[in-house]
Amino acid sequence: MRITRRALGLAPLAVPAAWAQGGYPSRPINWIVPFTPAGITDINSRLFARKLGARMGQTVMIENRPGAGGTLGTDVGARAAPDGYTMMYGTQGTLCTAPALFRRLPYDPVRSFIPIQGLFETPAVVVCHPSRPYRTIQELIGYAKENPGRVNFGTSGVGTGTHLATVLFQTVAGIDMTHVPYPGSGPAITDLIAGTTDIMFDYVVATRDHIENGRLRPLAVTANTRIPAVPDVPTMVELGLPEAVSAAWSGILLPAGCPAEVVERLSADAAATMQDEEIRRTAETNGSRAMAELTRERFAAFIQAEMPRWAEIVRRSGAQPS
Repeated sequence: MRITRRALGLAPLAVPAAWAQGGYPSRPINWIVPFTPAGITDINSRLFARKLGARMGQTVMIENRPGAGGTLGTDVGARAAPDGYTMMYGTQGTLCTAPALFRRLPYDPVRSFIPIQGLFETPAVVVCHPSRPYRTIQELIGYAKENPGRVNFGTSGVGTGTHLATVLFQTVAGIDMTHVPYPGSGPAITDLIAGTTDIMFDYVVATRDHIENGRLRPLAVTANTRIPAVPDVPTMVELGLPEAVSAAWSGILLPAGCPAEVVERLSADAAATMQDEEIRRTAETNGSRAMAELTRERFAAFIQAEMPRWAEIVRRSGAQPS
């Protein structure tokens, strides 16, 4: 499929008169993050906002607008004035998974936004209760094949990144496990530690302390290379399951219709900010990778390539569009 600048929202548009009267940015920039505070999203976004604001000479203010898997806040961003003073925190979930889960999504993942810069990708860690009889991914697969449906896995909800990462793993491994959805990662991990469920795919920031304290046993990470935060845990590639590699990812978007000059300025400053060493180190500490290479047009092409991949994973998950 040919990806045009117009389809990606990159075509130059007229500069609004209000913007033309002064240099951009002349006032604080609002950044809508469509999830609750705390956790990996909050940690990464606040660090980046501080660094970007310092580079641009204006405050970048985080506005948390959670709800409906991030789609409520994303819709707010899509409807914002296209003047460069509202940025959107886009994710694999809101841009690629949501279109397959919602029949009437209030925004168009491609036409409603201008991709600016990729931010972070975060693979999951596969953990199990330490009493379970499998100590490796291979043993888990063998046990699940011998006991179809008996291994149950908790997630933070149907269609979430961790749910779909588990579905992908099941498909690649050729096994059948039972899904136990929770309203969030916290209660799912609590039940896993209690032994109510067997395994879980979740992120380093949520599992590392439990791994270090022996409350959870790590089996693998869904990454191409080992995660510095848990360096002893093997990757799916090492374990012979490269097709099970997956990661939740994020990036900066602007509402469609922003002037070309604003897009160029923000893209340049965002790309430069992603080269910051503190951002790279903090991302690694939290089990993420800074996607500095995904500058504007590369990020746009990346989103386009990811959409059919995640739509197929949603289809395999059995999640019904609502």
